[in-house]
Amino acid sequence: MKKREPVSHIMTTEITTVNVKQSLREVAKIFEENKFRHLPVVSGEDLVGIISKTDILRISYGSNFGAQEKQIDDAIFDMLSIPQVMQTNLHTIEPSTPIREAAEILSQAEFHALPVVEGKKLVGIVTTTDIIKYLLEQY
Repeated sequence: MKKREPVSHIMTTEITTVNVKQSLREVAKIFEENKFRHLPVVSGEDLVGIISKTDILRISYGSNFGAQEKQIDDAIFDMLSIPQVMQTNLHTIEPSTPIREAAEILSQAEFHALPVVEGKKLVGIVTTTDIIKYLLEQY
């Protein structure tokens, strides 16, 4: 196993992001149509937060109301904005951060994605899944 391999070797670089001014309805649609669990939130090229599928599910009451779920979710999504739901206290890493360090951070944290930045510019994302896949390749 390579001990000092940087996260740049396993990070996703073609990242789907959302702009801080987009609607939560758009975010919910992106999660619905893709297998993403985390979406970095940007303002221009700067990373300003991250929103997870869990954040959307937390404010979505649809599953509790059956047939009315779409109307209820739409009403909630229209009342709130991305800045009201996203996480802003982010732990970020740089492309040169060793994979081991990223794994240590994720193993101790209550989140499952680390934005990779150069300054404030988002250049990638590393998830627990990326690290598990990397470990599986080693064996």
